[in-house]
Amino acid sequence: MPSDSRRPRRVAEAIRSTVAEALTSVLADPGLSGVVVTSVTVSDDLCQARVCVRKLVDDGKPASRKRLVERLEHARGRIRKLLGPRLDLRRVPELRFVFDDGPDARNRVDELLHEITREKHAVEPTSTDEAVGPATDKSK
Repeated sequence: MPSDSRRPRRVAEAIRSTVAEALTSVLADPGLSGVVVTSVTVSDDLCQARVCVRKLVDDGKPASRKRLVERLEHARGRIRKLLGPRLDLRRVPELRFVFDDGPDARNRVDELLHEITREKHAVEPTSTDEAVGPATDKSK
């Protein structure tokens, strides 16, 4: 029987909103303040959920990002208990938290593209340079 592809998306959205609510009101960990859920993907069998998170203000340090994920992993049991009554499932999906570094990668690609554009414009001669060209003596 083919799976309904909408169901994992609905479950993912329910997980996203519940985790976001837990981060703002239920969990009393100050280390989790300013954390946002950027996306949630759920496996087709609804057994696993990958929760991508970021800090609103990120210092960019890998150690800080690792601590954030560890804190969320520590709170995983409480979050799953909140999910139980909200999801209409026999089993609450296993949660796996990951830091979403997608915006960082996009910013780096943008920086590289701007750098290439600047270098390209610095190397290309302007139209006035082409018109003048090298000095030649046409009087001969």
